[in-house]
Amino acid sequence: MSKRRVVITGIGAITPIGNDAKTTWKNAIAGKNGIDIISHYDASQDDVTLAGEIKNYDLSQKFNIKDLKKMDRFIQLAIVASDEAIEDSKLDFSKEDTHRVGVYYASGIGGLETIANQNTRGLERGYNRMSPYFIPSAIINLAAGHIAIKHGIHGPSISHVTACASGTNTIGEAFRAIRDGYLDTVITGGSEATVIPIGIWGFSIMQALSKEKSKDYASIPFDVNRSGFVMGEGAATLVLESYEHAKARNAKIYGEIIGYATTSDASHITSPDLEGKGARDSMLLALKDASIGTEDIDYINAHGTSTPLNDQVETLAIKEAFKEHAYKLNISSTKSMTGHLLGASGAVEALFTLLACKNDIIPPTINTKILDPLCDLNYTLAKAVNKKINYALSNSLGFGGHNATIIFKKFEEETNGAQQ
Repeated sequence: MSKRRVVITGIGAITPIGNDAKTTWKNAIAGKNGIDIISHYDASQDDVTLAGEIKNYDLSQKFNIKDLKKMDRFIQLAIVASDEAIEDSKLDFSKEDTHRVGVYYASGIGGLETIANQNTRGLERGYNRMSPYFIPSAIINLAAGHIAIKHGIHGPSISHVTACASGTNTIGEAFRAIRDGYLDTVITGGSEATVIPIGIWGFSIMQALSKEKSKDYASIPFDVNRSGFVMGEGAATLVLESYEHAKARNAKIYGEIIGYATTSDASHITSPDLEGKGARDSMLLALKDASIGTEDIDYINAHGTSTPLNDQVETLAIKEAFKEHAYKLNISSTKSMTGHLLGASGAVEALFTLLACKNDIIPPTINTKILDPLCDLNYTLAKAVNKKINYALSNSLGFGGHNATIIFKKFEEETNGAQQ
């Protein structure tokens, strides 16, 4: 079976910088900072007081009380983003072979708030008083499950879990399923909601989070003074289709995915391989999968967490992969605006990379002031840049040594049956 083109026909998002995809993108290219004082609980006396939270969105207006009790927040956010993306795509599932439609949806941690709340309830009132919805609200696959149930999708419903690479791995595997002919359409993305005490303290106690009190100098990728990442929450969804399927229903097309690869460092449970070999190989394998060269890439959306090791290692990996072309690339870390959405970060950053390619605009890395001498590439500091982008790459790196890379291409119509 020949490989098929895979295009994106719908987008949806709810993030710290916007409650839909359009607003999220508008604020990304404006360099809006979505990080602020934690409002979900009183963290004023804690070491970590900042996070990237959803703002001014009342989930009770979207879901009834019964549904709110059945779903952890990460599931609710996944549904919000996916409903938007499906509506944007104008898919009508009553006209689809729903066995040829899949839902591939990720989360790094899943229903942590539900787990924490139900454990507290069990300790205080007895474990026989826990909610019967505890397990189906907490487990990661239920984001995909709820989306499939709501829309009557009968194809594979899968959740890939690779820590902070989860969103990218999930989109990449959805791409492969369509490209290789197993499915025609996949609703794919990632969601995370861990801005709660156990989530913040869990990462803080291992020295992963920034304890900076200024929201404008907390998430500062590649800065010499960076001290850790800032937790974020949210979700993003892409609707992927084969080119033929999208054209047959006259769908609008945002762009195309042409390459994907994933590797393992096999080195350490939390730290990246200090030589950056796994991240380097992930990028090179994705380029090979896309049948393009290093000099074809115009933009990289970096994992760029603002942790001391990640930013140095990813920079090294980019230089090892791209050689001299590394210095000609525009790179940015949109985590400077959103914070780190863990398993959803790859999905949100895929959205940014796609729209950068479509609109020829590179979102900036904000608030970074003094570059680390070991981070000496063009990180598109402070302001968005207008630049012709034909090919763009997005990286994600996760605890456990997971590396994932996807490559987007500006969409062009097919000519005489050949991919352009």
